Amino acid sequence: MISFSTLRPPSPSLRPAPLPSSLARPQPNLKSLPLPTTQACSASDDKPQPRKLKGSSQLNRWSRARAIRSGRKLDRSGQRTQVAELNSPPQQSRESELKESSTVTAGNRDDEGVDVTGGKSIYMVSDGTGWTVEHSVGAALGQFEHCLVDRGCSVNTHLFSGIDDIDSLMEIIKQAAKEGAMVVYTLADPSMAESARQACKLWGISSSDILGPITEAIASHLGVSPSGLPRGAPGRSLPLSDEYFRRIEAIEFTIKQDDGALPKNLYKADIILAGVSRTGKTPLSIYLAQKGYKVANVPIVMGVELPKSLFEVEPGKVFGLTINHVILQTIRKARARSLGFSQEVRSNYSEMDYVREELEYARKIFAQNPVWPVIEVTGKAIEETAAVILRFYHDRKHKCSMPRISKRY
Repeated sequence: MISFSTLRPPSPSLRPAPLPSSLARPQPNLKSLPLPTTQACSASDDKPQPRKLKGSSQLNRWSRARAIRSGRKLDRSGQRTQVAELNSPPQQSRESELKESSTVTAGNRDDEGVDVTGGKSIYMVSDGTGWTVEHSVGAALGQFEHCLVDRGCSVNTHLFSGIDDIDSLMEIIKQAAKEGAMVVYTLADPSMAESARQACKLWGISSSDILGPITEAIASHLGVSPSGLPRGAPGRSLPLSDEYFRRIEAIEFTIKQDDGALPKNLYKADIILAGVSRTGKTPLSIYLAQKGYKVANVPIVMGVELPKSLFEVEPGKVFGLTINHVILQTIRKARARSLGFSQEVRSNYSEMDYVREELEYARKIFAQNPVWPVIEVTGKAIEETAAVILRFYHDRKHKCSMPRISKRY
């Protein structure tokens, strides 16, 4: 057994402070890994030696894939390795050395460099799909929009999913140390989470365990130990439940009921969305369907009579969607261009007068049906609008005095 206390630092000047004895306990069969620093300098040299950072080919492949998905431009200036030269003296602290190393390099000539400079980095590590850690970090970054928008504190996020072995985990943490990145992780295996925690502490990396604290709290509350397996792990059996088949049925129903199709089936829907074109009815319907709700959406178009069944169903099922007229015009212009509409057709669809008139027409319909909640979707993400709808839906269904969305597992 090898503990983190046995990891060999390359130079006494770069050796981190010793861990407390309580942390120096045996870990899962870890290999001895050098600290994520550069080649050590000879003590006899008066001149500081240049230090080179060698990146990992696997990490660079991951970086390129993330860059392609996010639309970032890849740096294809050369196929050979880019090297960051560090001219810090031998006695300089490791913290300042890490701040100076701002370029991630390619591992071999087959890997092309990806520009990840120009902001602080956050490494998101998961042994599953990474959905939890990605959305948690995204929600937290929403509190910093005031400085992210104007690049006052630009941030680069990097997601590593499916990390289920110590070697890959240590490689990622080493790379994070080279970049001076923060590591945020959701690791279901307690030994993996503990390894990440100790490695980050040993190498002076800021880190946060998203899953561990809440899992421990729930385990204490239920009096049951967690399985330690991520979702979809080979050793975890997930039988197809009634909830699964209910969600599949909801998705099938919602797709068939899209854009006002089959109005005779509106009474079967759990939720009905009504609004003018481009208020986000279809994506919102699909999102709600994935949560197990049968959703139908009905477009409101001037000159087209709404189906009678819309006014015959239970009013508590119907939700009106409205949007700012300027935003709607912008969305419709982009939509008209993408569909190749002629100028004549485009004027009837995306011109301001028509947009205002159609929104006013929808407003009158909503006013005639005051039981329908009308939701302003301007500037809202689909998840935000869905949360508002579900609160109304569950409040009416369960007649709750306090807003809530209840679910039984």
